[in-house]
Amino acid sequence: MHLAGRRGGCSNVAVDRIAVLAEFDDQMRRNPAAELGTDVEREERVTRIISGEDGWSGVLWTDLTETDAEAVIGAQVRRFAELARPWEWKYYSYDQPAGLPGRLQAAGFVPDPAETLMVAAIADLNVNVSPPAGVELVPVTDADGAAAVMRVHHEVFGGDHSAIGAAIMAAQELQPRPVEAVVAVAGDTAISAGRVEFPQHSDFASLWGGGTLPGWRGRGVFRSLVAYRAQLARDRGYRYLQVDASSDSRPILQRIGFTELAKTTPFRYSEY
Repeated sequence: MHLAGRRGGCSNVAVDRIAVLAEFDDQMRRNPAAELGTDVEREERVTRIISGEDGWSGVLWTDLTETDAEAVIGAQVRRFAELARPWEWKYYSYDQPAGLPGRLQAAGFVPDPAETLMVAAIADLNVNVSPPAGVELVPVTDADGAAAVMRVHHEVFGGDHSAIGAAIMAAQELQPRPVEAVVAVAGDTAISAGRVEFPQHSDFASLWGGGTLPGWRGRGVFRSLVAYRAQLARDRGYRYLQVDASSDSRPILQRIGFTELAKTTPFRYSEY
C-alpha cells in the first residue's frame, strides 16, 4: 500500500483543521510526487511543476518574505519564459507575504476567480449514495467515455477541455490508474462528469470536475458523483479527499462533510 509509513493524521478534519492543512501543504504543495508527464522542480523557497504542452505547469508552493518576494517572482517568470507557454502561480490565502497577490499582479499576472480549498476525511463520508432515479454512473474506460467528460465540461464550464480528455486516456494505459473518471448518464445523455486523481505517496486524493447540466441540478447527481469517487479513493487507501470548490459546489460539500481550509486563486501568466 503506497500510504504505508505516512505520518499519523487527524480523523476529524473539522476539529484538526490546522494539522490537516499542514499535511496538505507538505504533501500536495511542497513535496508532490512527479506524476506521468510532469517534472517537479524544488528550490529552497519554491516548488514548481513542469508539464508537457497539454499539462498544468506553474508555481505550486512558495515560502517568501517581504524582502525576497519580488526577486523570487522575477526568477519564476524567467524560468517559465524558457518554456514559452502559459503557466500559473497557485496562490493560497495563507501564503506569505501578506501582499503577495498585489505583487503578482504588478508583475503581470492575472487572477482567475478564487476557489475554496476543502478537505474531508473519507472515513467520515457516506460513500453509499445512489444517483437519482433514471440516472446511471458509468466509469470511463474508453475514448467515448473521455469524449463524454469533455462534452459535459464544455457545456457546463465552457472552454477547451481536450487536455483533460488526453489525461484520462493516458491513464487507461497504467496500473494502477492515476486518474479515474465517471459520467452520470440519463438515457443517452451525459448530464454530469467528474474525475478523481490519485497522487503517489500522499494521503490526499483530489476531486475535479463534477459539473452538472442545469436541468439536472439540485437532484443529488453531484452528491452521488462525490460518493462514487470517495469510494474509489477509500478502496485505494487514501485518507482524505481534496477539492478546489466553486461557489456553487462549496455549500453542497459542506453539507456532506467537507471542511474549508483556505481560499486558493490561480494567477495566470500568459504573455506567450
